[in-house]
Amino acid sequence: MEKNPPPTDQQLRKLAEDLVKEQNTMTFATASGAAAWAAPVYYANLGFNFYFFSDPNSRHIQESLKSNQASAAIFHPSSAWREIRGIQMSGRIQSLSPGLESLKALRAYLKKFTFTEEFFDSRQKLDLEAFAKRFRVRLYRFKPDLVYYMDNRIRFSFREKVPL
Repeated sequence: MEKNPPPTDQQLRKLAEDLVKEQNTMTFATASGAAAWAAPVYYANLGFNFYFFSDPNSRHIQESLKSNQASAAIFHPSSAWREIRGIQMSGRIQSLSPGLESLKALRAYLKKFTFTEEFFDSRQKLDLEAFAKRFRVRLYRFKPDLVYYMDNRIRFSFREKVPL
């Protein structure tokens, strides 16, 4: 196996950003007492802010809002150990209200998931209210305070903290 030099902080951040752009789903992990839970969601991101829609009554939302913490993972699909790469994060999930940030997040989401428009009448305005009515969901932001990038292409079990 070839040994690659470790990436610089700038290279590490770019590797993590590229991986985030390439993928569509992230898995959240939350816990209540001694019971843990994992939930996958589609996301759109603006930098290292991740936006997703979820039912406000879902377990991952209820547990994360109660504990004020969540963790998440995004991984590139792989069938060989040398291809394993991804990011692991911990941070907070917050509900977003209508405003500039939610508008930018919704635009990013619609651009990434163009199929979403199929669920709405072509004359309908696509905003947070439309999503809430159609799917009984709210827009949330996951903001990590800690991000690790993993990449076996660099070396087996490579894992480094990403500067935010």
